[in-house]
Amino acid sequence: MDYYSSQINKLIEEFSRLPGIGPKSAGRLAFHLIHMPKEQVKELADSMVEAREKVRYCKCCHTLTDQEVCPICSSSDRDHRTIMVVESTRDLAAYEKIGKYEGVYHVLHGAISPMLGIGPGDIKLKELIRRLEGDVEEVIIATNSSLEGETTAMYISKLIKPTGIKVSRIASGVPVGGDLEYIDEVTLLRALEGRTEL
Repeated sequence: MDYYSSQINKLIEEFSRLPGIGPKSAGRLAFHLIHMPKEQVKELADSMVEAREKVRYCKCCHTLTDQEVCPICSSSDRDHRTIMVVESTRDLAAYEKIGKYEGVYHVLHGAISPMLGIGPGDIKLKELIRRLEGDVEEVIIATNSSLEGETTAMYISKLIKPTGIKVSRIASGVPVGGDLEYIDEVTLLRALEGRTEL
């Protein structure tokens, strides 16, 4: 039995399609939207449509942008000889929040996963190799520490090493505030292998 009108049910159903939004959250969002001033609802709807129409891939690094070249790639203050390879635009944003990395990025939009049928041709690897024909000194591989991320990192490393360009991998290990007894063996091994002198 439906508790709400068909229009409210449709709104809840549409919100439920979003990642991480269950039926209860979708209901809360729907009712919040219904009680918002009409002008705010229109601004929200317009901004969603406009973003969907105007946001595209940067022609250099393939992050999401509303310009042909993103602000990072077009900046003369960035070190264009150092490229950090990440899996997604969200990963790029995480590094930018730190405010310490001064190079540029390359967004793969995924990772190699034979089990899911995702091969090297399904992510932005050809575009990365083309970028390496320019003046590049180092590629920092910052893929996730998952099986897919590690597979992708190894694949990229094997592709780049013959070119003579330096290839490095971000360190991984014990998180700040983490108790050693609760950390898995692979993470502990990485922390041990990636130790630095004090």
